[in-house]
Amino acid sequence: MALQQQLDKFKQQQEKCQSTLSSIANRAAPSKSTPLKPSSLPQKPSPLPQKPSPLPQKPSPATKFSGDTERLQQINSIRKSPVGAQMKRVLDLLLETRQALTPEQINEACYVDLNANKLVFDSLRKNVKVNYDGKRFSYKSKHDVKDKNELLHLIRKSVEGIAVVDLKDAYPSVLEDLQELKTACQVWLLSNFDSQEDIVYPNDPKITIKVDDDIKLLFRSIELPRDMVDIEKDLQKNGMKPATNTAKRKAMAQIDGIIRSKPKTKKKRELSKRTKLTNAHLPELFRNLNGSDS
Repeated sequence: MALQQQLDKFKQQQEKCQSTLSSIANRAAPSKSTPLKPSSLPQKPSPLPQKPSPLPQKPSPATKFSGDTERLQQINSIRKSPVGAQMKRVLDLLLETRQALTPEQINEACYVDLNANKLVFDSLRKNVKVNYDGKRFSYKSKHDVKDKNELLHLIRKSVEGIAVVDLKDAYPSVLEDLQELKTACQVWLLSNFDSQEDIVYPNDPKITIKVDDDIKLLFRSIELPRDMVDIEKDLQKNGMKPATNTAKRKAMAQIDGIIRSKPKTKKKRELSKRTKLTNAHLPELFRNLNGSDS
């Protein structure tokens, strides 16, 4: 019995040793299902460094700011500018658009933030060229006219004349309409020699214009030259362009041989006693003759 137990014990030890060897062998051999780690793979030799290309390389382009960056820089520059410069941007915008705009619309259009700058807001609100209704800003011209008919009506009411500089910002085409009214002889455009500004007057014969007595005396005391050439010279001396050029016209006439002496008026022949009467059936022709006979 003791021998049999020893044999069984020895057999168990052999089996245990066999299992241990098998487990060691399995650990040493890599499994087919498990991927190899990069460290276990054979390392390839690193490639040799490439030689530089003999062709010259183009210089890299200069770094440019994006459009958004430039816009932000412009906005920052505008908002740091003086109050007068910011007000001018807003006035130019209102004059160009002729629309009533909110502070937000003004900020979006010309980058002047009225809500963030109280000084600009208050200065713009008090400006004589700006109308503010509590919500929107709009341009306010000196004379509220919108077209040529309203312009003519305003001029006819202003008998003493209106300075053109006060009409320039009424509406975009006001200067063209003034020239059309002048061409149609509905208004007069005269220059003021003191201020070098044009003044528009109504050309309506129905309008009674009051002229001071001293101006009438001054007008009547001026003696005009008898020769038209001298009149044109005097106009040019006073800075006015004459409508005619008599000297040039005379010179051209002499070249073309057009100048002619004044034709002599022929004396009307009258009937006398010796005239042979052939139209006795027209007695009215012989009234002078009958009168001389008497």
